Amino acid sequence: MPSAVRALRGATTLDVDEAGHLTERVQTLVTQMLDRNDVAKDDLISVVFTATDDIHSMFPATAARAAGLGDVPLICARELDVVGGTPRCIRVLMHFVTERSRTQLHHVYLEQARNLRDDLPE
Repeated sequence: MPSAVRALRGATTLDVDEAGHLTERVQTLVTQMLDRNDVAKDDLISVVFTATDDIHSMFPATAARAAGLGDVPLICARELDVVGGTPRCIRVLMHFVTERSRTQLHHVYLEQARNLRDDLPE
């Protein structure tokens, strides 16, 4: 299969809104997304992070930069404040180049975010 641009989803939650804890959770999530899908840093095009309104300690992109993604375009946005939504949640949309088909991708949902998208392959 020829190379194509694909997108990968992931999410995690925080137990507390503290910079060290956020850094640990975001770095674990990003690392698992890359590792489980054999995505090299050089294959990344961009990464979009969203965070719920109850996260204030730092930008998730800052944690990703500290994990070695400083030269990848990263951006953070605010998640919609929906009644009943998962609290202290960080979501990721990662764009990259791969020869894998969509059905071969493994989306990564950790902590209390595990039930957000049970329709996606793990």
